[in-house]
Amino acid sequence: MIHPILRMGDARLLRVAEPVTEFDTPELHALIADMYATMHHASGAGLAAPQIGVNLRIVVFGFDANARYPEAEPVPSTVLINPVVTPEPGGFEEGWEGCLSVPGMRGVVPRHARLHYLGFDQFGKVIDRVAHGFHARVVQHECDHLDGILYPMRIADFSRFGFIDALFPGQDIGED
Repeated sequence: MIHPILRMGDARLLRVAEPVTEFDTPELHALIADMYATMHHASGAGLAAPQIGVNLRIVVFGFDANARYPEAEPVPSTVLINPVVTPEPGGFEEGWEGCLSVPGMRGVVPRHARLHYLGFDQFGKVIDRVAHGFHARVVQHECDHLDGILYPMRIADFSRFGFIDALFPGQDIGED
């Protein structure tokens, strides 16, 4: 089932999400299927449960190619529950981000260039990975949603934040 995506201004996006305590349940599998359906319907790179009004620490992400981010390298399709994200040495990288909860806008956000993430899939199996580049950016962006943080809150230079059509006139960047 495709769910409506909450938009910036909805107080539910500012909550700290609750941990998942039961894995491999019909309800959890249904929620994850709905999250993937919603993400794909919106051409998203990722989606956090709070974006559809579910206050749980669950994110899904991944794609082989994404029209909204045509130059991004593929990101493995992942269900990540109760994630712990730890920066790795490598400093920060700036990059353009958009968000399904902030439609039609983009901004340059500094993110850790490399990170380690640990969590569980929907069956309770441990996921333990190191990511860099766009993969690392997507993980940080989606996990921020679990702590009530939207990407505009991380923007350092608001001269590089605005509506897609104003920032990139005549370019087909893809709407958020």
